[in-house]
Amino acid sequence: MKPIQITLVINGVEHEVISLPYRTLLDVLREDLHLTGTKNGCETGECGACTVLMDGKPVNSCLVLIGQAEGHRIETIEGLSKNGELHPLQKAFVEKGAVQCGFCTPGMIMASKALLDENPHPKREEIRSALSGNLCRCTGYTKIIDAVEAAAQKVHHD
Repeated sequence: MKPIQITLVINGVEHEVISLPYRTLLDVLREDLHLTGTKNGCETGECGACTVLMDGKPVNSCLVLIGQAEGHRIETIEGLSKNGELHPLQKAFVEKGAVQCGFCTPGMIMASKALLDENPHPKREEIRSALSGNLCRCTGYTKIIDAVEAAAQKVHHD
């Protein structure tokens, strides 16, 4: 199989990548571009640890072949903070104690960002639904939902 050359726009920065076509976006993010905030959990699209935004929509990057990412805008957890300042979602996760081991946190935050971008004032049930594809083994999800609610208030009142 021959390598392909593609152009990716990740966190607003253009990257030229040469990769074998069967590799996933997750592989390229972590191994080639060293964006290791996106986690490799299950490799089957079941856990949500690898969630990134593609054109503003949450996707499991373990299921996206690298060629499928070309021409799309990709946002990872590394792209949320600006000038060393955490995004309100990141702050809320810390403040509400929604971060325990931290493995699921990047995927949870990215799925939450997609929700808040589309629905600035979600109800708790809408938050639960938006995060239903993201598994956490450490928390009871309550603090995560509390963090998303707090971030929604902060994002739209700053």
